[in-house]
Amino acid sequence: MTAPTNQQLIDFVVAEAALLDELRFDEWLALFTDDGHYWMPLTHGQTDPRLQASLLYEDKLLLQVRIERLHGVRTFSQQPTSRCHHLLQQPVVSARDDTAGIYTCRTAFHYTEARRDAQTLYAGWATHSLVRQDDGQDNGLRMRLKRVDLVNCDAAFGSIQLFM
Repeated sequence: MTAPTNQQLIDFVVAEAALLDELRFDEWLALFTDDGHYWMPLTHGQTDPRLQASLLYEDKLLLQVRIERLHGVRTFSQQPTSRCHHLLQQPVVSARDDTAGIYTCRTAFHYTEARRDAQTLYAGWATHSLVRQDDGQDNGLRMRLKRVDLVNCDAAFGSIQLFM
């Protein structure tokens, strides 16, 4: 399997955000490795999601549960459905190990979540820890970790309904 180019890594990050904006959560979940995690630290510079409290630290199973809740007919917080939009800066490939098939991309973003008359803006940085897997699908890239660092991570938040 050939190593992905920097442009392919960047395209992966952009396509991942588009899946979220289009509410294609099942396809988004398929981008994670089986041991993948989605992490939103509670403090700036947080280094360990297990020994420190986080806003979110979810494995693939917990993400699946959240997605099923979003699709549920009795999920009244999603009637009408929330919508979202990612505005990304150009992702930067910050690390690559072609031998091990491990890559890291960092992307500054503005994220808007809207439902009815309420619209909430978040800003921060997403770090994608990607691995190359020979699974016969597209470019073989999968997320082992998506870390979302919010500028105001230590603020009081209402419900964040979707995924950033």
